[in-house]
Amino acid sequence: MEKKLKARVKHAQEIAKILQHPRVYSFLHVPVQSASDSVLMDMKREYCQADFRHVTDFLKQQVPDVTIATDLICGFPTETEDDFEETMQLVRDYKFPSLFINQFFPRPGTPAANMPRIPPPDVKKRTKRVSELFQSYHPYTHKLGEIQEVLVTEISHDKQYYVGHNKSYDQVLVPQDENLMGKMVSVEITETGKHFMKCRLVKDGEVRRPVSVPPPLPKGQVSGFKQTDVVITSKGIWFFAVSMVVMLIAVVWRVYGLVQQFIT
Repeated sequence: MEKKLKARVKHAQEIAKILQHPRVYSFLHVPVQSASDSVLMDMKREYCQADFRHVTDFLKQQVPDVTIATDLICGFPTETEDDFEETMQLVRDYKFPSLFINQFFPRPGTPAANMPRIPPPDVKKRTKRVSELFQSYHPYTHKLGEIQEVLVTEISHDKQYYVGHNKSYDQVLVPQDENLMGKMVSVEITETGKHFMKCRLVKDGEVRRPVSVPPPLPKGQVSGFKQTDVVITSKGIWFFAVSMVVMLIAVVWRVYGLVQQFIT
């Protein structure tokens, strides 16, 4: 047990070093599935609730503003109301900004597929309860008014904003400006929602490309190839077509020969 504990501490320390790196998002997805040790044992998981809490607490202590995301499974066949309440308490304690909630589904060939199922209405109730708990808190409210550095990487689904991410990988909606795509931008958070933040550009704020990141390619150009590498002349197309025809004839002739041997 002591050896396992030392190994976990060592791994957590190495993960913390990686997440502290300035060019790595301080974000980690750690699926817990359930906070009940008995359920985790039935799931054949090689960890317990205390392990998850230890890793999460250690990373929160070592990595400033780290974001921990996790997964939950509601309605595993052996999950009792008390088991589920342990999972609810875990969510209350950590208020995960990113939480993936799933209902149990029996995968064929697994031991759980042969276990008696919890009535679907009860599973739905548990799913609704933890979903309502997740929706009840707002993880970004305390960041209102902060000055942050965000990397702009994409366009929002509604096409109204550019999307950037800060060091914690929080989603920040940035005013559209073609000059910002692929750049690091200094912004002030002006609005917070459940899953995002909105911002304004800081006046005279520095707009820069991250160190060692090359400029973006023209639209339609494939990375790793020079333009001269992908140019195909009409002579090249003709040679390729003739080669394919010759190869096809050779294959057909070989098959014909094998068929003749079999018949005779």
